[in-house]
Amino acid sequence: MTRGIFLIVTLVGGLLIGGWLTYRYFVPAAKKPVEDATVLLEKIQKVAKLITVEGQFSEIYNYSEYQGYFTMLWDKKVLVRVRATVSVGYDLEQLNLEADAATKTIRMSALPAPQILSIDHTLDYYDISQGLFASFKPEDYNYINAQAKKLIRDQAMKSPLMDAAEEQANEMLELIQFMVQTAGWTLVITGPPVEFEE
Repeated sequence: MTRGIFLIVTLVGGLLIGGWLTYRYFVPAAKKPVEDATVLLEKIQKVAKLITVEGQFSEIYNYSEYQGYFTMLWDKKVLVRVRATVSVGYDLEQLNLEADAATKTIRMSALPAPQILSIDHTLDYYDISQGLFASFKPEDYNYINAQAKKLIRDQAMKSPLMDAAEEQANEMLELIQFMVQTAGWTLVITGPPVEFEE
């Protein structure tokens, strides 16, 4: 009787171990993407830029190419949601500063006009549809990316960001003026602000 139970337990145990080993080694595991990246630092450059305001933008961008007849063969379209942070401020490399210790005077050129210093944006692609003979190529995605960034830039230029940047800069100048006067010096701002072309 015990020999029969031992045989059954051994058989069941062997089947369980065999089943587990079969599953472990012959059933494919979940696919894991292979990722590889090479990051290169191409250039280090000194900058003197002051961000005074940032604006958060959101945009829905619709890109489509219609070839006319037989749309399911040739046409392609995509709907893209763009989210961007636009930083506006001043390029201080245009600023001239001179200090005269004898007269305790600091001469500073007027701040340049505010400008867009950076646009940090992300794109989420939705509803990508492609025809049988028309598909999106890398240059299409590059064009969509550039066009979405341009639309954000245009919208930022029309928004109150530039006025807000100027207002923030004026507050900062008042603070600098106060600090200079507290130290017993005089701040003199000369010249009109430099205008930049966008």
